[in-house]
Amino acid sequence: MDGHKAIILILAVAVSAGGTLSATGAKAQTFQGYRCADGTQFIVTFYEGDKRAFMQIDGGAIPLAKRPTLSGARYFGAGITLKIGKTGTTVKHLKRPVTACEPS
Repeated sequence: MDGHKAIILILAVAVSAGGTLSATGAKAQTFQGYRCADGTQFIVTFYEGDKRAFMQIDGGAIPLAKRPTLSGARYFGAGITLKIGKTGTTVKHLKRPVTACEPS
C-alpha cells in the first residue's frame, strides 16, 4: 500500500467514525462524511481556528468560505453551497438542484 492510499484509508476510518483528530503541533480537525438524496457523497473537514470548511467532492478538495446566515452555517465556493442547520444539511453542487444530505 503506497503512502497516498494509507492516508486515504486513515481519513476514511476517521470519517466513518465521525470523530475529531489532532496531532502534536497541529490544529484539531473534525471530519464528517455525508450521503445525499441524489447520490452525491462528500466529506467536510473543519480546522480549529479556521472559519472555512474544506469539502472533498468529485476527487478534489475545495475550500468553502463561511457566509452570514440567520441560523446554522452556510459555506460557499467553486459553485458549491453547503448549508448546515438544525433542520438538516443541504448541498447545491454546480448546476444540480439543492439536495438533502445526512451524515454517513
